[in-house]
Amino acid sequence: MATATAKKLKIRPLEDRVVVQPFEAEERTTGGIVLPDSAREKPQQGKVIAAGPGKLLEKTGERGKMSLKVGDRIFYGKYTGTEIEIDGEDYVILRESDVLAVQM
Repeated sequence: MATATAKKLKIRPLEDRVVVQPFEAEERTTGGIVLPDSAREKPQQGKVIAAGPGKLLEKTGERGKMSLKVGDRIFYGKYTGTEIEIDGEDYVILRESDVLAVQM
């Protein structure tokens, strides 16, 4: 499963991993104060741009079905995954189990 973005970047996640493009961090507080880059919270949500084929199950040797798909808006833990930068864009590679919720 890949989108035009993933194909352009030539990313193919393995096993039960997904490539996520995090949403931008908030630039202002609810009170209207502008935050500098160093004070912004790390984003904890993003959009799945590529998903792996699923984890290989030990008992049966078959692939487990992924519950995430390209285009899902997800929430993930603050310190989970591996952050990468490709062509000036930030991405996070996560295991499916690191995803906390899918936005409906």
